Amino acid sequence: MTDAPPPPTHEATTHGVGPHPEPWPDDPRLDPELLANGDTRNVVDRYRYWSMDAIVADLDTRRHAFDVAIENWQHDLNIGSIVRSANAFLAGTVHIIGRRRWNKRGAMVTDRYQHVRHHPDVTAFLEAMRAEGRPVVAIDNTAGAQRIETAAVPERCVFLFGQEGPGLTDEAVAGADAHLEITQYGSTRSINASAAAAIVMHSWVVQHARPS
Repeated sequence: MTDAPPPPTHEATTHGVGPHPEPWPDDPRLDPELLANGDTRNVVDRYRYWSMDAIVADLDTRRHAFDVAIENWQHDLNIGSIVRSANAFLAGTVHIIGRRRWNKRGAMVTDRYQHVRHHPDVTAFLEAMRAEGRPVVAIDNTAGAQRIETAAVPERCVFLFGQEGPGLTDEAVAGADAHLEITQYGSTRSINASAAAAIVMHSWVVQHARPS
């Protein structure tokens, strides 16, 4: 006769936490399925066992005042990574301009927790942002762009990024309210679009957000 297996615990595993020991906490934010089977999602400890809807609702109470927008004309693989960074830095909304479909692999399912909004073209996007009173800040190394390291980044704004390679379209550059660039020191003309987006979002956090 073999010994009975040990009872499940909620101790951390390499993939999250295991089943929660009973009796379960009386908290409507918790997901019974996760409590029973464990939570292997890539979420911070604060949200262990929480349902996805509960996590989104809590994030909505704390989202930052900046949005992020990406032109999507070439099915750029960087868009997913930008969405992931937007979730990490708690952006309000990610705006996809152009093609509705985008490669979500790099998002690592963070798009489930991030508001994503589609605009058919640059004109529709600019009109929507003007209607909301949200300044559009183009991020590109265009003539006359201010260095983000020394510029006063607006607290309420939307950062607009172009495609890997061609960068922002002429229409997007012309329609932006401000232009910022990331100072570079090497030989390459530009840096990866998703890396640029992460740098810009962190620059906003440094100027406007309090450490949690």
